Amino acid sequence: MIELIIPSRRRDLGNFEVGRVLPYAKRRMVGPYIFFDRMGPKDLDPGLPREADVRPHPHIGLSTITYLYQGEIMHRDSVGSEQPVRPGEVNWMTAGRGITHSERFERLRREGGPIDGIQAWVALPDEREEMDPGFWHYPSQALPVFDDDGVTGRLIAGRLAGIESPVQVDSPQFYVHWQLRAGARASLPAEYRERALYVASGEVEVAGEPVEAGAMAVLKPGKAVTVAALGDAVVMALGGEPVGPRWIDWNFVSSSKERIEQARADWAAGRMKLPDLDNDEFIPLPPKPGAMPEPMS
Repeated sequence: MIELIIPSRRRDLGNFEVGRVLPYAKRRMVGPYIFFDRMGPKDLDPGLPREADVRPHPHIGLSTITYLYQGEIMHRDSVGSEQPVRPGEVNWMTAGRGITHSERFERLRREGGPIDGIQAWVALPDEREEMDPGFWHYPSQALPVFDDDGVTGRLIAGRLAGIESPVQVDSPQFYVHWQLRAGARASLPAEYRERALYVASGEVEVAGEPVEAGAMAVLKPGKAVTVAALGDAVVMALGGEPVGPRWIDWNFVSSSKERIEQARADWAAGRMKLPDLDNDEFIPLPPKPGAMPEPMS
């Protein structure tokens, strides 16, 4: 039932590590999910330098989802949003034709403490790639929760097993946070063509095959899958219907290579509005790679 195991590739950002899972050379996307990063886990001391913040930068053609297990991040963007996200909440930002935003660790800078969570990108379908940008915050109590026979958690986004999250999505998909006690089992139905399971902590068996913490198991289509916790475990389930091949360059995602070239030019020329409350600095456009990789699917 497992098509591929994707290991986490750790990258040191100076103050904490990020584990990149998607995109991966052998599997670039799972449904519309084109990017999946684990932030932390890390305990930070007070006085975190400002260099640790993610300065204002642009996106097109995607939605970003910030979901935390621990800590707090302050989001600011060019449509006027200023919203912290805390554990169990959802910050959902849709770039569409273009948005800029920053992510600041202001509370951690003051107080110190743990940071741990997931950042994911969802590629927008063709007809929605140039939609107006927007931002939505959902408190934890707004999300559907699960609590049955050793399995607790919440449906972050999309629809699964007849349950629907209030988080606004633009294509058929699902995104679930499960917490499993040792010996507990959870079932993932076969209602989407592409599905994957990321093990955030602990160890599980998926259809009898072990999957370690930090790895993502991409599933074969067509059959329901049982996840069995060998010890206490945290698992993220995600996927949906494919949206088609996508180019990705820096923070830009598009079905059109030419559209990405335009976005690069717009950012370099200062034609993309910076966040209203955070416009004193930005991340410069990185050098263009020698050749843009083939589109992802």
